[in-house]
Amino acid sequence: MEAALHQNKTFDTIDYSDQKLSDNEFINCEFINCNFSKSDFSYIDFLDCTFKNCNLSLSILKNTGLKNIKFIGCKLMGLDFSSSNSFLFSMSFQDCLLDYSTFIYKKLKKTNFIDCSLKDVDFSNTDLSLTLFKNCDLANATFQDCILEKTDFRSSRNYTFDPSENKIKRTKVSHSALAGLLEKFDLDIE
Repeated sequence: MEAALHQNKTFDTIDYSDQKLSDNEFINCEFINCNFSKSDFSYIDFLDCTFKNCNLSLSILKNTGLKNIKFIGCKLMGLDFSSSNSFLFSMSFQDCLLDYSTFIYKKLKKTNFIDCSLKDVDFSNTDLSLTLFKNCDLANATFQDCILEKTDFRSSRNYTFDPSENKIKRTKVSHSALAGLLEKFDLDIE
């Protein structure tokens, strides 16, 4: 793909796998059924874009601008979001597969994760305040030194975190998750 500014465009059923897409800027674009697996998005900016039913697994996000991005029904496995540009970093996820991805040191305040698989995702040192995890699977996800204030985990499952290693003021959890929050104390909870 040549360097260009793309505005108000729809990209449908295009295969960009294993390609470098440098020096592009996408504003208010929609990507539908596209394959971006193992693509290189380094130094590309996306603003107000939507990805529907796309595969971005193992893509490179070095200094990628992700500003007000919606991912719906996407496969986003093994992405290192921590390497992306932090300026105006903002996304939402619905019906997405994000297993083995990393968000270390990112500000995800008020982010929505709805009906997502987040297995083995690393959220270390992440600001997740006011974030909604609705009906998500967080098996083996790492929450260490996170801001989880007013974060809502109530409808999600398989999450564990150490309350003493995270800021958890007014964090919303379900009764069934209490055992996972007390895991380090090796209690017999009946």
